Amino acid sequence: MDRFDRIYDLHKILSASRYPVSRKRLEDELECSRATVKRIIESMRLYLNAPIAYDRKLNGYYYETGNESGEVMYELPGIWFNASELQALLTVQQLLQDVQPGLFERQLAPLRERIDDLLQLQQGESGDLSGRIRILHLASRPGSEWFQLIAGATAQRRQLEIDYYARSSDTSSRRCISPQRLVHYRDNWYLDAWCHTRDALRTFSLDAIESARQLETAADDVGEKELKTHFTSAYGIFSGEATDEAVLHFSAESARWVANEAWHAQQQGEWLDSGKYQMRIPYANPTELVMDILRYGSNVEVIAPESLRQLVSRRLHDALAQYQ
Repeated sequence: MDRFDRIYDLHKILSASRYPVSRKRLEDELECSRATVKRIIESMRLYLNAPIAYDRKLNGYYYETGNESGEVMYELPGIWFNASELQALLTVQQLLQDVQPGLFERQLAPLRERIDDLLQLQQGESGDLSGRIRILHLASRPGSEWFQLIAGATAQRRQLEIDYYARSSDTSSRRCISPQRLVHYRDNWYLDAWCHTRDALRTFSLDAIESARQLETAADDVGEKELKTHFTSAYGIFSGEATDEAVLHFSAESARWVANEAWHAQQQGEWLDSGKYQMRIPYANPTELVMDILRYGSNVEVIAPESLRQLVSRRLHDALAQYQ
């Protein structure tokens, strides 16, 4: 009998008993030692908020009712984390393990211990849950040395002066910006900001910021509605307001995966009579969308607009030319 079996059995015993249950009976029915019974009770109290009390006079454990009728209201929650909870815990655990000793080592230690305790409760007394699950990071770039300064200016609502390297044009420029929010996207950090130099909203990749200086000038605030319209209405991180809609046809084979994928909040999908899957995606800047389309090679066809179809076609021809 493992820990979870015993937790469920202890819950059933206490829920069904009208009087406090002795530790000896619990040892016999749970087939474990006195120390194990105590550990299970403490785990249920600490992690599952179980209202287990001890009656010294009757020398037994019981559920506190919390109501006048004396009816036990406590229900044992599901113990297994769901996928998002497990990912969050393991991700935070990995991130904390990577934090170098520093100013917050003492403050972070209890958080690390708490997460370890939660994972230990899930995995029981045998095995290492974190060692049985992999969280893979794809195409992440080195972090920015200016991250703390930029995050501080964003929180304190101060303007920044940055030197920014634009990979697309292979040029650097100095910008004065009002940071709006930090974005973690596809394992990399970005900054949404109002660029006073360009007089427009822009997204800056933090690893491409060559230098940064916080100014005393207060940052201009852009309304949430305007930020959402600009940064989330179209496809990808460098979005802008959507101006076009891509119509893609995926082969029946690739559709088995694509039909369940979320590419964009406003995407529309439907199965065609041919067995293919059609997806409609709003976009503005086609750069990131083209890269994702090319991943599917011959398993996808751009139907519209013609400009996007021609752009993808040129990229495929250029790629083929490399092998001829």
